[in-house]
Amino acid sequence: MATWDDVRELALALPETREHVSRGSLHWRVRLKSFAWERPLRRADLDSLGIAAQTGAVLGAATEDEAVKRALIAEDPTVFFTTSHFEGYAAVLVHLDRISRRRLTEVVAEAWAAKAPPRLLHEHLERNPD
Repeated sequence: MATWDDVRELALALPETREHVSRGSLHWRVRLKSFAWERPLRRADLDSLGIAAQTGAVLGAATEDEAVKRALIAEDPTVFFTTSHFEGYAAVLVHLDRISRRRLTEVVAEAWAAKAPPRLLHEHLERNPD
C-alpha cells in the first residue's frame, strides 16, 4: 500500500520537481506542469462510478496519451481507473491504497516524463539509463 509520503518522495526525487498545494490538494509539477496530484472524487465522479463515498486516497497521474491511460486501466482496473471528467485527457486515476510502491515508482516517473520538457527528459535519461 502506497502513501502520500511515498508519492512525495518519488516525485521530489525527479529533476526540477516542486510540490504545490492548490485548493487544499497536493500537486507535483515539473516547470509549472502538474504531473501528479491528489484528486478527491467529486459528487459527479462518485455518481459515475456508482459509489456513495470515496474510500481511500486517489492520485491523478499524467500519461503519455489516452492509449497509455486505457492500457493501465485494462492491465489492472482494481488500481487504475478514470471518470467522465477525464475523458479526452491523458491522465489516469490511481487508488493509492491498492498500488505497490514499485508500481507507483513507475507511474510517477512516467507521469513526470509525460510533462517534462524534452531537453530535461533527455538529460535525465542520459544520467539515469534504467
